[in-house]
Amino acid sequence: MLQGQKNSRQSQVTVGGMPTDYVRADSAERYGLSAQERKHSTAALLTVPVTAAVALGIHLFVAKNEPPNESRTYTIVLGSFFAGAIVAAIMQRWWPALQTRMRRFRPLFTVGILLLCVWEIITSGFRMLPLPYFPSPAGVVQSMINDRGLLFDSTWHSLVLLLSGYLLGVAAGLFTGVCIGWSSPARYWGMPLLKVVGPIPATAWIPLAMVISPSALISAAALIALAVWFPVTMLTASGISNTRASYLDVARTLGANARYLVFRIAIPAALPSIFVGLFMGLGASFLTLVVAESVGVKSGLGWYLSWAQGWAEYGKVYAALVIMAVFFSTIMTLLFKLRDRVLVWQKGMIRW
Repeated sequence: MLQGQKNSRQSQVTVGGMPTDYVRADSAERYGLSAQERKHSTAALLTVPVTAAVALGIHLFVAKNEPPNESRTYTIVLGSFFAGAIVAAIMQRWWPALQTRMRRFRPLFTVGILLLCVWEIITSGFRMLPLPYFPSPAGVVQSMINDRGLLFDSTWHSLVLLLSGYLLGVAAGLFTGVCIGWSSPARYWGMPLLKVVGPIPATAWIPLAMVISPSALISAAALIALAVWFPVTMLTASGISNTRASYLDVARTLGANARYLVFRIAIPAALPSIFVGLFMGLGASFLTLVVAESVGVKSGLGWYLSWAQGWAEYGKVYAALVIMAVFFSTIMTLLFKLRDRVLVWQKGMIRW
């Protein structure tokens, strides 16, 4: 009997407060789920390479309807992407950071490649859209390669013009926004000006700017600054005026002066609203940049777009649109990174 009780007690030996029988069952279940996850992960790794292979096959099938140089270039591009997708799928086994990043962007890559396939089938395959207004992806890629020097120069000039106008508008908007949000006299005189001048689109001032300004470059930068100034001013003034009174009262009790209240309390408290204004101003600056360059400036992406459209070179038009998308999204991403760095204390609290 004593031996039986001993064996019974041994069968109930615990590991971490849990009987060993339960530990074995839990471990088996966990290992089974891991096997399923590994199987699912292996299948997911092949999604992008398989989609790239499908796109390459579709292109080779419809290549007879495209010019030889365009078809050759696009084949090289798709083949390079296919090879890169295979290498990335293999490297993910030993590179966890790459696996996490690819898992996040895999659906975007897949959908993007499928859209390229649909685009090529409609344009080069079935000729459902008239030329030259709707070129194939191969024609757009070839246009980007042929005009790579001019596109690079146009992108550089657009970057200089955008940054000069945007930074000027941000500086003016922050100054006027802080003044209007903090000072009652500045709010009395500044708000009517904002209500009258602010809602007018910056592009509506182009005829007047071309007459007053000594050069097209200065007028374009001024128009971009005007487009940025209004949202930055409004959101900054709103954030400053909505600073919690308790923060200011505690600081005054501790002997803070007006300068300390503005720069150490009001402005940090208004940073979320300020960044909203910065994002809105950045979007307005993109629109104003393209319109201003297409009217008076003799270089830049807006000028290139207008020039290519005038010559009915719609492959170059689409190439300029692709460059604009990459160019603007990169600047927007950098601003998001800055926002995350400055407002690190908001991480996990607010998503926008």
